[in-house]
Amino acid sequence: MSLAAVGCATTGTLQNGRYQGEETSYRIGPVGEGWTAVSVDRQNDLAWHNGSKGAVIHVDSDCDPSLDIPLTALRSHLMIGFTEREMVEELLVPMDGREALRTSFTAKLDGVPRQILLQILKKDGCVYDFGLITPLGETFDEALPDFDRMLAGFTTTTDQP
Repeated sequence: MSLAAVGCATTGTLQNGRYQGEETSYRIGPVGEGWTAVSVDRQNDLAWHNGSKGAVIHVDSDCDPSLDIPLTALRSHLMIGFTEREMVEELLVPMDGREALRTSFTAKLDGVPRQILLQILKKDGCVYDFGLITPLGETFDEALPDFDRMLAGFTTTTDQP
């Protein structure tokens, strides 16, 4: 799982807000206007870039039994590669009938200052992680409603396409 690299439906398909991968299936809310799907080789389930905001949203899922560890340990794993990390806020939030860890922090990625919001959920033997990465400043506040709208529509599914 990597926040630095982004991809859209590189490991599955997204149709009408429903992602179908090899291990997981879920629905998400719309990211909104101005976001373009982006793709790199198998780094995330889904990702979008907003050029005017310089922002990236990503979604990834993994059903590896070795990831049955505390949410804070999963968060620490996702923060690898970021330097000069400063925690802004961390709290547990309800998500799809479970508790998710929501962490906001600033850090440098390849020496470039960024504001990052991670939300991590464990459910039914799988880990779902969501990320918003923006330049420092107002663009974070501008991109946050799009990220939260996508999260608000999240639910795991077991139905077939």
